[in-house]
Amino acid sequence: MTTPSTSTQHDLSSGADWIACEPAEVQKSFLDELGEDEILALPFLFDFWAMPHQLPPAGNWRSWVIMGGRGAGKTRAGAEWVRACVEGSRPLDPGRCHRIALVGETLDQVREVMVFGESGILACSPPDRRPEWHATRRMLIWPNGATAQAFSAHEPESLRGPQFDGAWVDELGCPAVDKGTNQPNVFLDPKSSESFLPAHSNGQRDEVIQMQYLRAMLGYWRAAENNPVSSVYGGPMLDMARAFVWAWDARPYPFFPANAGLWGDAPNYARGHWVTGRLSSRSLASVVREICARAGITSQDTGTLHGLVRGYAISQVTDARAALQPLMLAHGFDAVERDGVLRFVMRRDGVAHPVPVSALVDLPESPPRPQHSRAAEAAMTGRVRLRFVQSDTDYPAISEEAVMPDEATHAVAASELPLLLTRAEGRQITERWLAEARIARDGVRLALPPSLLHLGAGDLLRLEGDATGAAYRIDRVELGAAQLIEAVRADPGVYLPEDEGASIRPTLAPLPVFPLFLDLPLMTGDEVPHAPHIAVTAEPWPGAAAVYASVTGQGFALNRTVAQAAVIGVTQDALPAARPGLLHARDAFTVRLTSGALSSIDLPTLLAGGNLAALGDGTPDRWELFQFASATLVAPDTWRLETLLRGQLGSDALIPSVWPEGSFFVLMDGRPEQIDLPLGARGLLRHYRIGPAWRPLDDPSYIALQDSFAGIGLKPLAPVHLRAAAQADGALRITWVRRGRIDADAWEAPDIPLGEETESYQLRVMQGVGILRELTLSTPVWTYAATDRIADLQGGTVRIDVAQISARFGPGFRAVLTLGA
Repeated sequence: MTTPSTSTQHDLSSGADWIACEPAEVQKSFLDELGEDEILALPFLFDFWAMPHQLPPAGNWRSWVIMGGRGAGKTRAGAEWVRACVEGSRPLDPGRCHRIALVGETLDQVREVMVFGESGILACSPPDRRPEWHATRRMLIWPNGATAQAFSAHEPESLRGPQFDGAWVDELGCPAVDKGTNQPNVFLDPKSSESFLPAHSNGQRDEVIQMQYLRAMLGYWRAAENNPVSSVYGGPMLDMARAFVWAWDARPYPFFPANAGLWGDAPNYARGHWVTGRLSSRSLASVVREICARAGITSQDTGTLHGLVRGYAISQVTDARAALQPLMLAHGFDAVERDGVLRFVMRRDGVAHPVPVSALVDLPESPPRPQHSRAAEAAMTGRVRLRFVQSDTDYPAISEEAVMPDEATHAVAASELPLLLTRAEGRQITERWLAEARIARDGVRLALPPSLLHLGAGDLLRLEGDATGAAYRIDRVELGAAQLIEAVRADPGVYLPEDEGASIRPTLAPLPVFPLFLDLPLMTGDEVPHAPHIAVTAEPWPGAAAVYASVTGQGFALNRTVAQAAVIGVTQDALPAARPGLLHARDAFTVRLTSGALSSIDLPTLLAGGNLAALGDGTPDRWELFQFASATLVAPDTWRLETLLRGQLGSDALIPSVWPEGSFFVLMDGRPEQIDLPLGARGLLRHYRIGPAWRPLDDPSYIALQDSFAGIGLKPLAPVHLRAAAQADGALRITWVRRGRIDADAWEAPDIPLGEETESYQLRVMQGVGILRELTLSTPVWTYAATDRIADLQGGTVRIDVAQISARFGPGFRAVLTLGA
């Protein structure tokens, strides 16, 4: 090949694709025309089954690179290419290649993937052409004498000497997982049968090991002494300009991996081979070296620093100490000066040096024995909050907070770091700061002899014979006849890493939400009786809705944040009135939902209060509470509700003659929440602005409402069993039974709780809209004298209505009895 080229896909699809697209009669005819030997050979004819990208490109090429994602069939393509090279027309006929090199990251990778893998050479070969694996020679030998020898990329010198006709070389790559370099070829995927962690890995996310692997591989092979130039074709043994790293993903970062709802493999990113979104990161050591170099510090040692800096902003000109401090706080390392060299030491890597108590020096300015101290508990912080920028998502500024389990104070020590961190890293930092502060309460002061001059600031020491076995980090050293040491207690275990995934907020247009106020009777008894509920929905849902309230229309204050969309719909047909408290098995209506879903329940669940919903005209105080047992999906987002319990929880007084088509439906499943409303504001007009919580109050997406609420939860329920019984003297005895709003469902009590301060009723005798008589009674009985009744009936039919009186609300819902002449 004289010039490099890039091949394109083949023009034709595979034969299997072609046959699969044909009608059944063509497929049958194709199979019927095959002989027995042809049918046996068909599974091993790769040209028939292969996808276009799995076939070698046409032309006189020297190197062929397959670029594809996980599951693209790269291993199968490589194995079939090797077969095509070494096999002849018949099992013992020679092929165009006699010696093949199989080159992988490690010998184990070659054996487990390229040779014995599910798509490896042995699995792809027909029985009469299958090679034998000779483990001691690391070689495959075919029946026709062709061979394929395994090589590791870590032993390039082994490729010298043997003469090869062709080579199958795997890509390089390393997972971002603890000890990933132990087995760079393995991949953690819970959904795959080939999911493995590298040997001895604890499974923690670790981008640093991936970075170090790539630096080592690329740096080694770019060195001329490790990658000589061929005298035959004038190129290096391995052309690093054409080296490919597994894997760069075409999906845009950070939407991959953050959008886990779209891509099922997104959780694999944290510990996978992807370099997308990671190539821009820097090692902690390189960032520290750059800061030191810019400050003119040439004698520095960062060899023991271990960490990744995803992003770090220095917003103003400052000195090196101030620039290093956020990194030191976040990654937990110290800067100490030793022999004219500024050394940076990770706290988690410290090893405590044993110090015999007998070796301590007795000086006038130091105690003869170690002097222990403990800081006052009142000086300790029990709650720490850190603000930072979150990575692997759309870079929001977030906070993580840690608190000691025994901490009762509300005081918070807040800090901010201009660093790009994962949420797990931010949480680990706050927990570490809190733990360090508690552990470092304990200190020790002692004097070391000249023989222990190798111990200095940043080192750990452990006093032999100390029953606690505690390690102490040297914080301060005074040099004199001896070293006067001040140290604080330390525990390297608080630096263990954590990891977790991230998510991206959906991109949403600032569209209005749809709110409904519901002034309802008490449902559980735990509600604030006078406060209304609010149900909010939107399509798409903005994530949360904010409710702002004001008395005058100015100076709005946040009243409530609604985290979940309510299940709201509109009725598609009319629903006539029905008797409350009865199970109407044949009553039904259809509702179309804006979002959400409904489900059917059994009869015991229904009678226990399940599937409670509200039906109304959209005004705050016109809602009937009802239940349904059966919900059937009859069209997209459209449900047929059957087996109804109407007028529940005292809302029977609000049932109209018919709920017309277009009435509102709200599922009372806990998503509609009560707003905050002072008791003194009941009945007063208030202003509300409701919209997406992530938008400002003055955004056009907010809608303005004005409403007042009577506080239906305080309103006494309508009495029942209102009856008139004739007496001997011609009078009528009017009786009724009161109902309770609170704790009225228990069967054990002799009577239901009163629920009001006193028992009181308002009884009216009405004719048309006129009030003929009005009385206040303290018992559920009244005698309608014969002379009064005769006088009232002269004007026509009269109505008797009775309502229980609440000291806070006034007369409640009314029961009505009609009397004729």
